[in-house]
Amino acid sequence: MHDPDLEVSSPENSWDMSLNQASVWRYLAVLPTWFGAGTLFLLMAMTFADVILRSLFGNPIESATELTRLFMAIIVFSSLPLISWKGSHIVVDLMDPLFSHRLARLRDITIDLACGVVLLWPAKRVWELAERAREYGDVTEYLNLPQHYIGWFIAVFTFATALTFIARAVSRAISFVRD
Repeated sequence: MHDPDLEVSSPENSWDMSLNQASVWRYLAVLPTWFGAGTLFLLMAMTFADVILRSLFGNPIESATELTRLFMAIIVFSSLPLISWKGSHIVVDLMDPLFSHRLARLRDITIDLACGVVLLWPAKRVWELAERAREYGDVTEYLNLPQHYIGWFIAVFTFATALTFIARAVSRAISFVRD
């Protein structure tokens, strides 16, 4: 028999991280992931075309390496906020048996808060480096794209990830206090 009173409550069960509800927040969270997925498709198509052009015609796409670097940055950083909110990062749980359920919840709140606070510095630093690249007029090697755009993108999404971790910590803390 299934007795809901005997279920172990986990932090994930006490607050909704699934974003299944239709709301503005869901679309704000999922839109960057779709952007990253579209970029992944472009990367796949470009790699396929590069291999065909290189193999059949001996004429590869010259800017493929440059585009791959840009596409990889877009894929990774656009996915980070949603992955962080859902807690889908790789976790090594060797020490989990040493923590009680209550202590594990406090640990998770502390880790989320620390990650959020620590990520604020790289976001600020990458923004500063992007501004310096803009001032110097730095462009990419083959396509002559301004480098500061990708720097701004990385900084904004690193900052969004920091805020996501902080919001996750606050949400977990509220849930912890209620229980």
